[in-house]
Amino acid sequence: MAGLKTIIALSFVLAIGFLLVILSSALWHNFYPLLVVATYVIAPLPNWICGRAANPDDFMESSGSGVLDFGRFLTGFLVVMGIALPALLAHCAIIQNPAMVMSIIGGLLIYGTIISFTMFFQEEQEF
Repeated sequence: MAGLKTIIALSFVLAIGFLLVILSSALWHNFYPLLVVATYVIAPLPNWICGRAANPDDFMESSGSGVLDFGRFLTGFLVVMGIALPALLAHCAIIQNPAMVMSIIGGLLIYGTIISFTMFFQEEQEF
């Protein structure tokens, strides 16, 4: 069971992630790195939606489900896009290299915090 210290620590890490992404945009007067926030906030949704849609049977254990695999694929795509988008923008000289680094680190902190929140506060289902 996660306590108050866990909530405070995860909120602090989330705030640092948002700060890094916002500073990567504001310091160089280019707001393209803010697109990373959208990709990392949307990234856990396919896993959640496909996990609900798969509806595994309690008595029949299936080895794999196409819906779950599709959700994992979309989540992986969005996480990789969150890293590749700032790298592409820096390669095309739309943003600066320090903005790229700050955006990638901040985005990974945001995604990691979202995943940690869901892991710590996931309710166990009882029969």
